[in-house]
Amino acid sequence: MKAMVHKSAIPDTKLFVVKELSAPAFDPNWHFHSEHQLFVVLEGTGTRFVGDSIKPFKEGDMVFTGPNLPHLWRSEDAYFNKANHLRTHGIVIYFKENFLGESLMKKEEMEKIRILLQKSVYGLEIKGETNRLITQMMKELVHLQGIPSLIQLLKILDILTNSTECYTIAHSGYINQYKEDETVRMTKVYEYVMQNFRQKISLDEVAALANMTPSSFSRYFKARANKSFSNFVSEIRVGNACKLIHEQEMNIAQISYECGFNTLSNFNKQFKEITGKNPLKYKEEYFKSTIDR
Repeated sequence: MKAMVHKSAIPDTKLFVVKELSAPAFDPNWHFHSEHQLFVVLEGTGTRFVGDSIKPFKEGDMVFTGPNLPHLWRSEDAYFNKANHLRTHGIVIYFKENFLGESLMKKEEMEKIRILLQKSVYGLEIKGETNRLITQMMKELVHLQGIPSLIQLLKILDILTNSTECYTIAHSGYINQYKEDETVRMTKVYEYVMQNFRQKISLDEVAALANMTPSSFSRYFKARANKSFSNFVSEIRVGNACKLIHEQEMNIAQISYECGFNTLSNFNKQFKEITGKNPLKYKEEYFKSTIDR
């Protein structure tokens, strides 16, 4: 498996690139690149990795990432089985820090956009009415060319600069410590965990995938992911539990077992540590919020 680091290269003839993505699954390669990226999921579910953040994603997930912030929208396993006939769909915009030219970006009129771009270094999740408005504008942008397309992008950025519905994703202390040649190694680790989190995961096996000793791998992973490997696995399991709670097809005990926890008490403990609520409280608040919409 080859991870593409600079897969969003913008041609010298363009100020930015907008793409409509449609495939059985989103690209499973963990990666980062030098461009800013605005991405919205129009169809598909799975787990989203941005910096040191792990969350389930579904239709409507919108994220704005800054340069060299590692990210991955990993589709659920079912999307990789052709027999299921599942599809993913999204729109992505790439542009560089000084896409309008260094001198113009320093002007007073661009101050709010400069501040927005600075905030994006930790990733921004965009919700609410801002999300709905920009989703529609991104759909329109796909079909625009020339000056109208640039005006549309500037309108999108202007809306983001004035929105109170943009929330920081990665922790403020997060720094990308990865090198380009480490992306293949980390993609293997992420993929292994995503395929095996429902059962016991052996540190020895994961370390072997990374061609390291268990102790070396533990130090390496914590220095780069800003969390221990065991916490990383717990966050993936809890993220999947949140998704199952949203679907309302299983009780809490069944969800605990399905997500790889060996006891219900351990599930409750880990869930509360990560979400700040116990599973029943989380379920109650989630469904109340869906009724109130």
